[in-house]
Amino acid sequence: MSHFCSDLKPKQWDDLPNGAALQQAVAEHLENWWPRVFGYHLLKLGPLSAALSSMASPVAHHFSLSSSQDASITGDFCHLPLQNGVIDAVVMSLLLEFEPDPYRILRETDRVLIAGGYLFIVGFNPLSPLFLGKLWPKYQDCLPWNGRFFMPSRVQDWLGLLGYQVVADERLVYHPLIGEFTQGRFFQQSLASWLPSAGSLYVIVARKLESPLTPIRDKRKMRQTNWSTAPTAGCAEHLSDNLSKPLSEHTE
Repeated sequence: MSHFCSDLKPKQWDDLPNGAALQQAVAEHLENWWPRVFGYHLLKLGPLSAALSSMASPVAHHFSLSSSQDASITGDFCHLPLQNGVIDAVVMSLLLEFEPDPYRILRETDRVLIAGGYLFIVGFNPLSPLFLGKLWPKYQDCLPWNGRFFMPSRVQDWLGLLGYQVVADERLVYHPLIGEFTQGRFFQQSLASWLPSAGSLYVIVARKLESPLTPIRDKRKMRQTNWSTAPTAGCAEHLSDNLSKPLSEHTE
């Protein structure tokens, strides 16, 4: 287990305990989602995302971005060298836990995603057997327990602030990652059946919503209008003029 303590963040799946099993579980789960993702560009953020096959998606161009020389593009997650609204789907696997400003990464990802684009986030779930390593001093400075584990609900709150609709929140791998992955099969199966939300990995799938263009103030005024009586000619003229004003004059 000692080599799992050598780095602050994982550069490959084998840097994590039972990393090969984790990679297989995530890859198999995402296989069900790839056929639903269409477009021209699919971006994989981080080296772990880059190692996941996404060829089942009909997206034309698949590429990766990280600080690794093996990545398609070398760059900073907080300053993506990409134009606004050009990416159709983004995958980030076990990335937010090991970065100093996870919300900024989400904002930067939002900048490059098109409206209606997909965002796939794989993370460590603190409400799971995995949290045992956080309590055990022997493992606290080792991967992955040296990272910050965010509640899936908190990640969903961040996505809500950015204007995303969460279409799936799923769990994988009911194992503490301490010891061999093949141990405790009965316990894993029982936990998955009785506490399905306690998987050590969460997979959140979200879609970027279109920005609302309807002036909120006008909608409020129209709800206050008494439609039980027909408006006078002057009122109708005033309402028509008000609705014809530029959008900037209606917003606060």
